[in-house]
Amino acid sequence: MIDRDVLIRHAEEFLDGSPDYLVDVLINPGNVITVEIDNDSGVNIDDCIKLSRHLETKLDRDTEDFELTVTSVGLTSPFKTLRQYKKYAGKEVELLTKKGQKLSGTLKTADENGCTITVTKKVRLEGAKRKTEVQEDFSFAYDELKYTKYLIGFK
Repeated sequence: MIDRDVLIRHAEEFLDGSPDYLVDVLINPGNVITVEIDNDSGVNIDDCIKLSRHLETKLDRDTEDFELTVTSVGLTSPFKTLRQYKKYAGKEVELLTKKGQKLSGTLKTADENGCTITVTKKVRLEGAKRKTEVQEDFSFAYDELKYTKYLIGFK
């Protein structure tokens, strides 16, 4: 069986010094390998091709057959790395906590401990006739989250 840790090491060595970074390596039954990469300004298909060719030279088809796909992370895919959280700071995101709370708002901050999202709500303040927009910050540790993903909006 193909070793995931070895693939991760080879991919990270290749990507070191480039704007691309490794997000995940998935190995499914039948040695179907998917390598996901990202870039703060968008992944170029040529970068996927170069990494794919590099990884193929590190694997031996005579020992074990495999299917390899190197792809960019989908725009609506859940975040898997801290760098992805930082990439989307200031943008609209949707997150779901493990307790089932779903929030949509602006990703305010992200660091190695967790992230903070600013949610805008309309509430009726006491004595007011109309609802007023109020912003509230919610902070979460990453282990409290089921997923966080970029929220595509058309305005």
